[in-house]
Amino acid sequence: MHVGIVPINSGHYIQPKFISRFAPLLEELGFESVWTFEHVIVPDDYTSEYPYNPSGKLALSGSDRFVDPLIALSWVAACTDTLRLGTGVNILTQTNPLYLAKQASSIDHLSGGRLMLGLGVGWLKEEFDALGVPFDERGARADEYIDAMTQAWSGDPIDYRGRFVDWRGFRMLPASTQQPRVPIIVGGTSPAAIRRVVARGDGWYVIHRDLEHFRQLMDALRAECDRAGRDINELEITAYWNYHREGLEGAKAYEEAGVHRLLVNVQALRMGDPEAAVRQFADEALNHL
Repeated sequence: MHVGIVPINSGHYIQPKFISRFAPLLEELGFESVWTFEHVIVPDDYTSEYPYNPSGKLALSGSDRFVDPLIALSWVAACTDTLRLGTGVNILTQTNPLYLAKQASSIDHLSGGRLMLGLGVGWLKEEFDALGVPFDERGARADEYIDAMTQAWSGDPIDYRGRFVDWRGFRMLPASTQQPRVPIIVGGTSPAAIRRVVARGDGWYVIHRDLEHFRQLMDALRAECDRAGRDINELEITAYWNYHREGLEGAKAYEEAGVHRLLVNVQALRMGDPEAAVRQFADEALNHL
């Protein structure tokens, strides 16, 4: 079972030079990965409904500070050797896919093949409006973007012609270090997201309420794999672990339910400042998995 820390692009982590100490400490303690979240802005007021909180609102507001996930991961990559780098998740449909493909392959190249690109379709229409990006047909655009970026990462001449992407007559070099592509970790728990995991994902990034809810989601994933003829064992499952509430028994239960990687929010550990917390958590839990 792998364990990662999330999110590392807000709060304490954006203090100058903090991540330069914290990321190598995580590597030393045996954590496998660090993960980010993405928003460009959070409006002061919005009517869009956040799907992972009963309140329909994000836990952060427009007055909170957070940095771009790919820049944060580049910083982590520069001060570590083995720590894997995950986006949890970047909003694929509000960006230019050619820029994202180039940024992702660049990080993967410079880090020696450590990037895991978590992608979602987004939900905050007000953010799309601020960016001047269409909110409609997000799912169809996401599917096409993933296919086009996969072709771009090969380093071969690209010829991709779709409804939303028309790329031809160029190569993207350097190619991603990981081949045939940077691993795509699809985020989301809606039926459409689960279909996208099975059709186009290398893994699944799950935000769930509790263990029972996670088991229900895994049942839905298995059913979709059976329908599509996909081997579920090909998919790497990443899920949240509330260690404060679920303890070591929770980790075992998640593993039995099919999880490959558990993510821990350091603040939720309730063990003090981040550096002290990860040391204590490593001693209490990480070293016993």
